[in-house]
Amino acid sequence: MTQETTTGTGDTATVHLAIGDRISSYIATSADGRVAGRADFIDAPEGRAERIFFHTEVDPAYGGRGFGVLLLREALADSIRQGVTVVPVCPLFARHLTRHGGEYVAEGGAYRTPRLADIDLVKRAVGGSGRAAGADRA
Repeated sequence: MTQETTTGTGDTATVHLAIGDRISSYIATSADGRVAGRADFIDAPEGRAERIFFHTEVDPAYGGRGFGVLLLREALADSIRQGVTVVPVCPLFARHLTRHGGEYVAEGGAYRTPRLADIDLVKRAVGGSGRAAGADRA
């Protein structure tokens, strides 16, 4: 998935999906080609169609320019296209779905409240990667 788009402030950006062994990310790249931010997630084990979002971060040089919201918007839209249930451990995703979950479901999305097992799964996946489970700088 690669999507060319604009932020809420009109900055041109590209969001693409980077699949990793344990941790995958939606990555926003600015018009100048630099990585502006990322939304990290893990897919649930055992074939469950769930995507656990646990960390969103925007480079301070791009802060306040809508990259966090852009990542959120594109990640949720792609989750609908992929038919996966979103599990919002990341505070940015959790706040958004608390406020706009009904709209997300009406658009065809699905989400559920995180469980302790989800947080434990994230902690195991993150291990020594340096990313903090639930951290949010967007």
